[in-house]
Amino acid sequence: MILSNIFLQTVTASVQSATESAVTTEKINIFELAKGGGWIMIILALLSVFVVYLFVERYLALNRALKQDTSFMERVKERIQKSDLQGAKNICEANDSPIGMMIGKGLSRLGRPLNDINQAVENVGKMEVAKLESGVSMLATISNLAPSIGFLGTVTGMIRAFFDMAHAGNNIDIQMLSGGIYEAMVTTVGGLIVGLIASFLYSIIVGKINKMVFILESRTMEFMDLLHEPA
Repeated sequence: MILSNIFLQTVTASVQSATESAVTTEKINIFELAKGGGWIMIILALLSVFVVYLFVERYLALNRALKQDTSFMERVKERIQKSDLQGAKNICEANDSPIGMMIGKGLSRLGRPLNDINQAVENVGKMEVAKLESGVSMLATISNLAPSIGFLGTVTGMIRAFFDMAHAGNNIDIQMLSGGIYEAMVTTVGGLIVGLIASFLYSIIVGKINKMVFILESRTMEFMDLLHEPA
């Protein structure tokens, strides 16, 4: 009985202690945490919004470009074999995609040397890829720039901490230094997070662009093989 009472008292004391600790412990709020980073965090927040916008815009554009009409080349081949050049051109115009632009340009050059046709098709393909790559380099730039901006916040935070220390005289305490150190650590983390996100999203976009380049090259070869076939 005595042991039971002692056990109950111990458990009760532990529960009360844990409860008091939970009440007195301040929870970390992500917005309050970011606010402690100062003006550097505003720049990082704007960069993160721009990264997300640029990724979504390019991702949707690439998805549209990658949509393929599986019967497109077959229909073009059928029109060419029937000597219906205008019909083949109409099919390309109706196919609003980089592939349609490329094949349409090749058809408009029929009658010229095959090397000229191939060069014209490749030039259109390069221009279409350049359009799809528009703005993508900014993702790579931000992935490298954001950690540097975070490091700038680290330096300014430490300068503020030492400035406060230098002007405090003999009244230096940990609370005085914590503000600058807090700013330094938060901006470092913020810069690294934005940089990592930008780098990850950039790799996704580059992967889709490489896939688009492979498809365009395949369709170019298929078209040129078609022109090499006996009439």
